[in-house]
Amino acid sequence: MNELLFPFRSCFSRQATFEWFIVLVVGFMLRSDHLGVTSVIRDLSLNGRCYETLIHFFRSSAWSLESLRQTWLQIVRRSTPLLVVQGRFVLVGDGMKQAKEGRRMPGVKKLYQESENVSKGDYIFGHLFGAIGILVGDSRKWFCLPLFINLQDGVKTILNWRKSASEGETPSHVVQMIEQGFEAAKEFGQALLLLDRYFLSVPALEQLNACHLASEARMHLVTKAKSNAVAYERPLAKKPGRGRPPKKGPAVKLKDLFTTRTTDFQTATLLLYGKEETVQFLCLELLWGQGLYQELRFVLVVHEGRFSILVSTDLSLAAPDIIRLYGYRFKIESTFREMKQVTHAFGYRFWSKSMPKLNRFLKKEEAHPLEP
Repeated sequence: MNELLFPFRSCFSRQATFEWFIVLVVGFMLRSDHLGVTSVIRDLSLNGRCYETLIHFFRSSAWSLESLRQTWLQIVRRSTPLLVVQGRFVLVGDGMKQAKEGRRMPGVKKLYQESENVSKGDYIFGHLFGAIGILVGDSRKWFCLPLFINLQDGVKTILNWRKSASEGETPSHVVQMIEQGFEAAKEFGQALLLLDRYFLSVPALEQLNACHLASEARMHLVTKAKSNAVAYERPLAKKPGRGRPPKKGPAVKLKDLFTTRTTDFQTATLLLYGKEETVQFLCLELLWGQGLYQELRFVLVVHEGRFSILVSTDLSLAAPDIIRLYGYRFKIESTFREMKQVTHAFGYRFWSKSMPKLNRFLKKEEAHPLEP
């Protein structure tokens, strides 16, 4: 623990603040209940007068969240056994919704639940987080170690108060996920980012291309396409006469290829979800994205009668590796479960009397109280 925690000393301008940081870390590890700072004081047998000091720590100007994040990335790269595929580290990203009932809690927003679990409501009020993790462990068991998690929706207006007009508005949840993944890739050099099908969008690909232009680091996406996805073949030779050359060729409905090109599928045995599974796959390189038409590698997979369409922005990544990598994406769901049920990382409470009271029945055409 000393070897892992001592490098954080450079993130604090005062020795006392760093020592309180150590107290909180140890307290969160050893506490027997999940009642916030009082749990730390009780289980470490601290004096009750330490309560105000610990509360003040979280608002102290002696440290910054950005420096803690950067140091954490360096410690993870130096001290953990990381999964490497073709010389690249494997990152995992996803969004997570946490229900919150606070009427004066910043960031609370009406969110749609995509879960197929019938015990969950279609809509909840809560926070939308974006999380980036990295796969660590060995061939027997891989885990998703969180790198950073932050609120990415419901706080745009609050964050824009601190920005100048030239900086523009806060980007969308999808774009923020790409930006955060690329920030991690800068530390690790080369990386693959695993995302679910929600994040396959034109803004995500455009942001990824913009990041590549601004930095020497490289990050590629491995994700999934929707069942109704349409791609395009490469454009044919330039047509005779005047006019600009075509950007795309004939449209291809990927779902139809499962029946029209059955004989072209290959069979392979792969290790998926801890078991050896036999899958059939077809690998194609097609253009995708309305107006963007970026060339992507599509892998059509048939597994136990179920059809899936996987996508990679890296055209050199083999189809079996893409299938195997996407199977690791579920590791971040296991991390969310541990954070919710074991460590209670989302059992936080904060509010402000200055916040306008949340209106649960606000209509779309009505202005939000926080909007200027």
